[in-house]
This record gives sequence, structure tokens and C-alpha cells, in this order.
Amino acid sequence: MPTLSPAIAEIRRAVRPALADVPDGAAVIVALSGGADSLALAAATAFEARSRGIRLISATIDHALQEGSEDAAADAAAKAEALGIRSRVRRVEVRADADGPEAAAREARYAALRAIAAEEAAAAVLLGHTLDDQAETVLLGLARGSGTASLQGMAARREDEDGTVWLRPLLGVRRATTEAFCAASELSPWNDPHNTQHRYARVRVRENVLPVLEAELGPGVAEALARTAEQLREDAEAFDEMIHETIEDIVEHAEAGISVSVAALAANPAALRHRIIRLVAHSEFGASLSRSQTLEVARLVTDWTGQGPIDLPGCSAARRGARIVFTAH
Repeated sequence: MPTLSPAIAEIRRAVRPALADVPDGAAVIVALSGGADSLALAAATAFEARSRGIRLISATIDHALQEGSEDAAADAAAKAEALGIRSRVRRVEVRADADGPEAAAREARYAALRAIAAEEAAAAVLLGHTLDDQAETVLLGLARGSGTASLQGMAARREDEDGTVWLRPLLGVRRATTEAFCAASELSPWNDPHNTQHRYARVRVRENVLPVLEAELGPGVAEALARTAEQLREDAEAFDEMIHETIEDIVEHAEAGISVSVAALAANPAALRHRIIRLVAHSEFGASLSRSQTLEVARLVTDWTGQGPIDLPGCSAARRGARIVFTAH
């Protein structure tokens, strides 16, 4: 028998445990752009799924943002069919977004993938993000001062409130390995022109920043950034458990909103206090508070001088006696 390529073996080993919790015979979606990462993921998943009767469907999202996008999507679908994978293509409309075109395209893509997963009653959606993507995400988070939520990077497994499960089997795999997988498998990946356009921050990090860090600091920078994300995620999960245990005792429903005990917030360390404030605003009103907004609310607890209500996204916060009251606008 011919020797199995190390790249093929590595990616199959990465996919196998990711599918461990998927029931035999269930359906899973693999997000397929046609690039090396998603193509390697699709091929490896097709191999691993076969022995367990897992039904694999590829989902290719056409963002219609560049000339020829429809042909590129059709080509990705054809590659999936050649691998024995049933394919689906969905064209989406990318609306203008205050956070830029990348964020808008991502939002449209995830909404489409979520819809396809629901239509197929899929147990999970597999995404082809690699260790390199994780390192880029951490660096971008550092540059933007986004806090630990961004520095945690992407989770290997995440379940949304609607029950959609997202799996990223390749977060421990380098991008070079997915390219080697495709070469060894005689697969021809699509090279997205957007991946070379320097107007996108992620492209500049990929082509300029990470190579300089590797050259100046030595190899292993990407792996170190990915380890940092994993450690921060562990810390965040521990914090979240503490918050949910604490919040039941200090939060009460109020008229048109929710209130939190001032004394209980004051008794907690600043890091925990700030997380409670952000969680209350997000869970009750869907508001994502910035660092400065969180600190302003915290001052109602730690530096109360009679200041009035604080205007926040979707709600306001005010001190009323011994409680901080959040109310909808």
C-alpha cells in the first residue's frame, strides 16, 4: 500500500475527535469556500464520516462581492460532488456594516450557514479555520484593544442559543498543512482574490505582521498566540461559571428592566464586577458594552457622587438607592 501523506494523516486525526459527539448517521455541514483550508477539511471529513454513516453536505456561500463569484461557488460545489459530498450553494446579500465589509460578509455567511444547518437538521457545522487564523484573530484583538473576549480567539466548539453547533477541527493545524493535503490529494484549491488585498486588516496581519514577528522573534509565534488564546478561553470559562453562580443572588427583575445589588457588586473584584455588568446588559438587552461604558457603569458602584443615568446601547443604567437599575430605552 502507498504511504499516507503526513499532511493527510494529520488533518484526518484532527477531524476524527471533532466528530466524536456527532451521532452515527447524523447530518453535518462543512462550510466550503473552495480554498485549501475548507477543501482539505471537506475531504478529510468525507473520509472520516464514511465509516460511521454520517451524512455530509457542503455549503458554499456566494457573497456576490466580486466578478466571477458565481463561477467560483459552482466550482467549489463541483469539487465537493467529486469527493462524494452532496453540495449546496447559497447566494447572499451583504449589507453595509458599520464595522466594515469583512464583518458584514461574515454576518451574512453565518446566517446562511445557520439556515442551511436548520434545513438539513444538521448536528453541526464544520468550519475550516486553522491555527494561522487563530493567531491572526488574537493579533487583531490586541491591536484593537478588544479585551479578553477577542483575545480568546475562536472556540473549537460553540453552541448558539438556537442550538446550532459550530466545530473548528483544524485550529491546531497550520495553513501549510492544508495546502500540503490538497497537493497530496491532487485537489486544486481556489485562491480568493480578497486574500491578497491589503485594504483588509487580516490580510495585512497575514502577509506583513506575522512574517515580521516570525523573522524577528523566531519561529513559533503563531503557535504561541494560539496557546495564549486557549489559556484565556479557559480563564474566561472559569469566570463565566463564577458569574452565573453569583448573578442569581444579586440580580432582580425591575419595572421595564433589571437591577443589580450595589453592595454585592462592590464586594466583588473589579474584573468580576465588570463581567457581571457586561453580562447583565448583554443578556437582558442584547447590548455589547465597550470598556469605557463598562467603567462608567462601575463608577455608579465605586465612585457614586450623584451622577445621572448612563446612556448605553439599547438601555440605560442608573443608581437607585442600593441598586443599579438597567432599563430599556
